[in-house]
Amino acid sequence: MHYRQELDDLFADRVGDRGLSRAAYAAELERATPALEKLRRRHADGSLPLLRLPAARDDLAALKPHAEHLRQFEHAVILGTGGSSLGGQTLAAMTDIGFGPARGGPKLWFMDNIDPDTFNELLTRLDLNKTAFIAISKSGSTAEPLLLLFTALEALEAKLGKTRLARHLIAITENTDNPLRRIAKRIGCPILDHDPKVGGRYSVLSLVGLLPAMAAGLDVAAIREGAASVLDQALKANAPADSAAAAGAAASVGLWRERDIHTTVLMPYVDRLAYFGLWYRQLWAESLGKNGMGTTPIRAMGTVDQHSQLQLYLGGQADKMFTVLMKDSAGEGRKVPRAALAGDSSLDYLGEHSLGDLLQAEADATAVTLARNGRPTRRLRFAKLDERVMGALLMHYMLETIIAADLWNVDAFDQPAVEEGKVLAREYLGARK
Repeated sequence: MHYRQELDDLFADRVGDRGLSRAAYAAELERATPALEKLRRRHADGSLPLLRLPAARDDLAALKPHAEHLRQFEHAVILGTGGSSLGGQTLAAMTDIGFGPARGGPKLWFMDNIDPDTFNELLTRLDLNKTAFIAISKSGSTAEPLLLLFTALEALEAKLGKTRLARHLIAITENTDNPLRRIAKRIGCPILDHDPKVGGRYSVLSLVGLLPAMAAGLDVAAIREGAASVLDQALKANAPADSAAAAGAAASVGLWRERDIHTTVLMPYVDRLAYFGLWYRQLWAESLGKNGMGTTPIRAMGTVDQHSQLQLYLGGQADKMFTVLMKDSAGEGRKVPRAALAGDSSLDYLGEHSLGDLLQAEADATAVTLARNGRPTRRLRFAKLDERVMGALLMHYMLETIIAADLWNVDAFDQPAVEEGKVLAREYLGARK
């Protein structure tokens, strides 16, 4: 395993009466047994293609020429929303946390919102001669990426002419007769097939997440290897307690069922996991929030949210479960020599320590403080954040979500409330004609 899951501080015998009883946890683990058996069946019969992705490699070879094409540009703009964007953002943040790509290739811009001021500003600032676009919509009819695409094509055509559009666009959509595919065919650009059985929020290990990752210079085979390590553990588990993902799901649902814990806070102490937290938020909320079930996911960031949210977490309602993600950062960065403290004894604790030392100390201190104040707290630790660790974390949370859905008896793969909003939005647009 590429990470360590520490569950002890979730339990009542460690954190008090807001913690999970060992008996309730054992009961949820027992209830998770059919969920693991279901995963094994669906992996064996191929009915859940997500579970076949970690072992796949042929599709990566087919993606390589497209990634190499994208790396010829200075910029690549990804037009998608929800899972069509957040997975790619999560992976791209491995090499770019806002300062530009660290491994060559294009600067990736994920336009997952439709504020016209933002998009117009981007189109104005980028040199469109040196910019590629990736339009992603599983159904091919999602309004947001389509309208972004139409806006981008108008700007591209005005700058480059109609005959050069195909070189600057790649479309990813299902192999059906849909609007995005028709637009792409008319332009003559590459069209890559989105698996119709891999939903957007579960698509990070497919071409949806991995094409941007390849363009960013990441080792996508290693991402899948990391994912495979977590999947294999679940498939081979003799009992749910032997699977980190199943154990996590049992703890989350158990706290909801026994202690009315209705909020779950994910708090990474790694800047490169900021988008991972947003990806997780969509995955958990959209998969589980049905029929009165589910818990509300919140992404916090260490250390900044120690100074903005921690007071509420410790002094507000005790209705939250916490997961602190921490890298073993001690020793990383330059040490501050004692001489730099200029004899100020109040700063002695900083002497001969680095930013990594302080980050590690604060992550551990936050987790311990939460537990001491009766807040059930899980820790996920890893030695470094590389492609294999990222793949493992992604697969952990996808499996944890799927298993939690079975424990709550909801469908992990639909989103009926979201669809209702889409229908209303179309009605409102129609009324404006």
